[in-house]
Amino acid sequence: MNPIKRRLRDFHERFINLRGEPGHIAMGMAIGVFIGVTPTIPFHTVLIIAVGVLFKQNIMAGYLGSWLISNPLTIPLFYFYQYELGRILLGIQTGAWVMPELTVAGIMNIGWHILIPLLVGGVVSAPFFAIPAYFFARRLAVAGRHREAA
Repeated sequence: MNPIKRRLRDFHERFINLRGEPGHIAMGMAIGVFIGVTPTIPFHTVLIIAVGVLFKQNIMAGYLGSWLISNPLTIPLFYFYQYELGRILLGIQTGAWVMPELTVAGIMNIGWHILIPLLVGGVVSAPFFAIPAYFFARRLAVAGRHREAA
């Protein structure tokens, strides 16, 4: 079985075993997808737990959403278009990054020129993935509940 089919099958198995109200599962999924799309990769799990607890949504569904959308195949594509989107929205011209001095401050300065557009582009584009994820997950959760009841 190819890796994509295996990943989708694993996701489906884990998803149908989630417990809770379909709305909470769907919102948890949307939170996870939103966070998974943003360039906050070292903090995905912490952010999902914090937002899930804050809004009392299904944290495991959030983790699954992030796991599904944020992977080695999608991250480079997301980061490229998010940087470009953020750069355009912030009015930053294209051009080579110039490091005036090879110091920690110089490296940090270059980092901010990359990070800020990347974050802006990520936060602006994340709802375009999270909103459909909510409706898809809700429909899947409701269908799973009907199957359990039958």
